[in-house]
Amino acid sequence: MSVNDPIGDMLTRIRNACMARKIVVDIPASKMKLAIAEILKREGFIREYSVVEGKPCSTISITLKYTSDRRPAITGLRRVSKPGLRIYSGRDEIPRVRGGLGLSILSTPKGVLAGHDAWREHVGGEVLCYVW
Repeated sequence: MSVNDPIGDMLTRIRNACMARKIVVDIPASKMKLAIAEILKREGFIREYSVVEGKPCSTISITLKYTSDRRPAITGLRRVSKPGLRIYSGRDEIPRVRGGLGLSILSTPKGVLAGHDAWREHVGGEVLCYVW
């Protein structure tokens, strides 16, 4: 199936799996999606991820994280920069999500970074999404 916005598709799959209280969600793999999954794991929004090699294409299997009363750790995801409208941010304008409780993910010249890491590295870039 052809997808025009693979990152938007990834975020939608994660959002739908959280609303349906699924434990694991499978996503077609790419380097950008792996970098986003690594940031989500490092920041504590997902429990684990792994790459499952397949014949037509590889998939990323993401294990979602829930609290003890079955509420998802990810309460919201929003795609910011879309294929039809790219949103860029300099180092001084990197957005803070939910007063610092959330996370912005940027694609920078130094790779895909969380907003606070990009600020520390003194780089800006394309704002991919917000997670809270």
